[in-house]
Amino acid sequence: MTILLTGAYGFVGTNLSNYLKDHHTLWALDVTKQASEAYSRYFSWKELDDIIWDDIDTVIHLAGKAHDTKNQSEAQVYFDINTELTKKVFDKFLQSRAKQFFFFSSVKAVADTVEGERLTEDTTPKPVGPYGESKIAAEEYIRKHRAQYTGEGDRKVYILRPCMIHGPGNKGNLNLLYKVVSKGIPYPLGDFENKRSFLNIGNLAYIIEQFILQNPESGIYHLADDDPISTNELIELIAESKGRKKRILKINRSFVTTMAKIGTACKLPFNLERLQKLTENYVVSNQKMKQAIRIEKLPVCVKEGLLQTLKTF
Repeated sequence: MTILLTGAYGFVGTNLSNYLKDHHTLWALDVTKQASEAYSRYFSWKELDDIIWDDIDTVIHLAGKAHDTKNQSEAQVYFDINTELTKKVFDKFLQSRAKQFFFFSSVKAVADTVEGERLTEDTTPKPVGPYGESKIAAEEYIRKHRAQYTGEGDRKVYILRPCMIHGPGNKGNLNLLYKVVSKGIPYPLGDFENKRSFLNIGNLAYIIEQFILQNPESGIYHLADDDPISTNELIELIAESKGRKKRILKINRSFVTTMAKIGTACKLPFNLERLQKLTENYVVSNQKMKQAIRIEKLPVCVKEGLLQTLKTF
């Protein structure tokens, strides 16, 4: 198939193209045009109207404004890129003969914190902040407009909500935690037991190819590895990747919470909000996705995948 990837040179685009290049013809769309053995044609955003959209079978829309954990980005930037740019690409798809459209949203379009055991596709979206709000706005546009065109045949539209993606070249929160542990700083929150879902880039690429080949029903799908992992287990893996002993302190939870309350009152970096982010559960269900592509298990287990990623840092 001929597949157009937007955001082609980003972290996900680079890894995904390397996975798909041997069996598909790939076109790249990004801010700049860059030579790459994975792509046969290259386009910049200025050339959006010059693309021969009828020659494309599948559109994978990866381009977006990533979540700024430092909260330094203006809110409008998220909507300009995550919402308005998505509208332009989706409109081009609707006007073309392409059969599949993938939009990469995020679990943050649904919830900033997970209520209950797992986040599922049935959860009513309540995003917090411009990142999640801009993603859900794009989702709503896609759902509203796809009905005009997809009822006539086998055209499929997939809204994918991955959790935290990791792999070679990853520069997100996982990398920040790795740097802290690598400096030998003990992790003081070992008394808190939480579970979080991650998504290995190899599993992501496998999922996308199976969707392309099997062409399941249109819909919203959450993407995550099969099993969640605790922060304590993650720190153990970081220590293992460095060939060091784990350094986890189990300071009394009540004492830590009291210190966080003082931090909130005194406007210190360690406060209740930061404590919650470090210790909360965020488990994402992938059952609907696995049923759609008829698999029982993803190829890469969570610990194996994380260890592979950590060894590349």
